[in-house]
Parts: sequence; C-alpha cells; structure tokens
Amino acid sequence: MTPATASDASSLARDFDLRHLSPAFYANPYPVYHALRTHEPIRRMPDGSLFLTRFRDVQAVYRDPKTFSSDKTVEFKPKYGDSPLYAHHTTSLVFNDPPRHTRVRKLIAGALTARAIAAMEPGLIRLVDGLLDVAARRRRIDLIGEFASAIPVEIIGNLLDVPHDEREPLRDWSLAILGALEPALSDAQLERGNRAVSEFVDYLRELVGRRRREPGDPQHDVLTRLIQGEAGGEQLSEAELLQNCIFILNAGHETTTNLIGNGLVTLTDWPEQRAALLEEPSLIEPAVEECLRYESSNQLGNRMATVDTEIGGVEVARGTPVTLCIGAANRDPEQFAQPDRFDIRRDPNRHLAFGFGIHQCAGLSLARLEARIAIGRFVQRFPTYCLAGEPTRGGRVRFRGFAAVPVDVTPKAGPASRRAP
Repeated sequence: MTPATASDASSLARDFDLRHLSPAFYANPYPVYHALRTHEPIRRMPDGSLFLTRFRDVQAVYRDPKTFSSDKTVEFKPKYGDSPLYAHHTTSLVFNDPPRHTRVRKLIAGALTARAIAAMEPGLIRLVDGLLDVAARRRRIDLIGEFASAIPVEIIGNLLDVPHDEREPLRDWSLAILGALEPALSDAQLERGNRAVSEFVDYLRELVGRRRREPGDPQHDVLTRLIQGEAGGEQLSEAELLQNCIFILNAGHETTTNLIGNGLVTLTDWPEQRAALLEEPSLIEPAVEECLRYESSNQLGNRMATVDTEIGGVEVARGTPVTLCIGAANRDPEQFAQPDRFDIRRDPNRHLAFGFGIHQCAGLSLARLEARIAIGRFVQRFPTYCLAGEPTRGGRVRFRGFAAVPVDVTPKAGPASRRAP
C-alpha cells in the first residue's frame, strides 16, 4: 500500500459512521471494511457503540452469548418506541436469549431435519426448472423479481402451508420489516415497516385460526408444529407464535434471495470461475460456500454487552451495543488467503455468513439446498447468460443484495465480465 493510499485508508476508518454512509459504500463497502480492519478494527462509533471487522473478534463475540446478549428490548426502544416493529423484533427468535430462544429454536429446527429438507429437493427442482422454462421463453428476465425471490417465498410458503393464492403480499411485507432494521431510518421506512407487521399479524391470526381447526403434519408444517408445541412441554404464547411466523418468512426469504442473486451476478464478474463450474458441476457446493463468504447476504449482526468486559484488548462497558460486521470478517486476510478473490475451490472456507454458536441460522441447510439447486441449474441451463444492463442495488447495508438485475439468458455473443482486469 502506498503512503497516499495508506493515508486515504486511515481517513476512511477515522471518518466511518454507520449512521451516515455514502452511496459509494452501499455500492462497495469492502474498501471501507479493509481500512477499518487495518486501522480501527474495533471502531467506536459516535453513538458509543462498537463496530467489529476482524474475524477473530466477531467469532469471539458469537462464542459468548452470556456476555454478549441478543436481547433487544432495551436497544430497540428508542428506535421503535411502542410500535408493531418493536413488538415483532423483541419477540422473534433472532433477537432473544435463552430460555425463550432455545424453546422457539427447538420447535423450528424440528421441522428442518435433514430428512425433511431432503424431501423438499424434488419439489424445489421442479420449481426452479419451471422458472428456467419461463426465462428461456422470455430470453431476458429480472434475475431478482422473476427468479431469485420466487424460490424462497415458495419454500417458506410451503413450510408454513400458506395457500398459494395468499402468498402475493409476503415478499413486500418481508422487505418492509427487514428494511426497518437499517442503522438509520427515514419516517417512511418506519411507517412502512409498522404497517407491514400489523398487516402480517392480522393475516396470520386468521391463518392460525384455520390451522387450529384443521392441523397439518407437524413433521413438515412449521405452523402446526409451533401451534402444538412440544409434547408435554410449554406452548408458545399467541404473540410468540405470530411473531416467529413472521421471523421464519423474513429469515428465509431475504437472505436466500440475496444469496442466489449475488452468486449469479458474481459469476458474471469471474468468468474463469463460471467456466470451472460449467466444466465441473460437482463444484456447486463449494461454489455456494464461496458465494456466502464473498458477498455475505447478511452483513451485520448486533449484540449488547451484559457485563464490563473486553474485546481484542479493548475495554467494553456493560450496556455497550456491539455491531458484528460479518461482511468484513469474511474478507479478513488473517482467516482467508486472497480474501478479495472469488475462488469456488477455496478450502477451507470457514465463513460466518450464517453466524456462529447458538444463534447460527437454523435454516442454513435449507438455504444451501435452495442456492445449490437455483445457481447450479441456472448456470447449466444458460451457460452464456450475461447482464443486460446495470444491476440495481437493494440500497441497504445490513442485507446486501440487488433490487433488480436485468439478464439476457441466451445472448448471441458470449458473456462478458464487469470486473476490471
């Protein structure tokens, strides 16, 4: 790094504020992450919170859920007040500690066993192939709206056994609720998120009433499983039931949509990697892991220090909010050789895209299956697919993905890369 470049990087780190980000950061946050890892790996924000960018620090916090709590009842009060968003985010699985977290996670995981996920594969292949047939007829599609987002909405809809003709609002509700998790919120985002929670809860109350009258198979129907609870055990309250149904959709939809979209766009930027995948389709599993690492769908996690402690030699006072930058940790050169290189043969690849420890994503095996089928079959069906215009970013820092990606699936000329040599 030249002295001038080093000075620029130091300035990037010194001026970084998660609540005031530039358009350039949303387009490509990785130079800023690199600067922070180098100059301020444990960065204290103007609001007193900490922002972590080193793999070892992020993993250490994940390993210690007693010291670093996921409970958001205190942290989210100033942000949301007494609102539907506050009720949702302080009740859902991801923002809770044991014992509530343990109880809800056990119920959800019981419907996501290896056998249950394997049973989903034939239906998933039919779904993906049907979407690819439509793409072939149209020749030009929006990779997000007409492919990537349709897959997890269908899968999660099936898990909750939501009737097909009632699934249309699910994606917009999810986008609105997750959009309200951004570090800085506009009044419009807040209003949209609260309205989405209220509408979703109203819908779920009616759906739960129907399911109570006509239960499904709890081995496959997550909603029935949540309603019935563990045999002889404690049942979920009505609020826990409704809010965790919303969580299941949100957790399974946005991140998987981003994983599929990010993966297929990244492969256009690394044509030699796409060629390797075409030549060796069995590389799809490590390719999905590299997609998860290289462009992590979920870039940020949050914890709160429950006692006076330290992280990486830095003192941390009780009550300090801590942001875990997953996207930066997954590009840490201490953990990954040539971290800014996309390499589908990377081994080992112990990324943190699904988190770590007790809060590791309960649906990670399902997300991997969806990505393996979607990305693998897309690439094999359309080996020369290429971007038909500039992709539109989703405009969020926590969840990194695209809002729209125009793609020509059967171009006359061969694919071209956007990546500078």
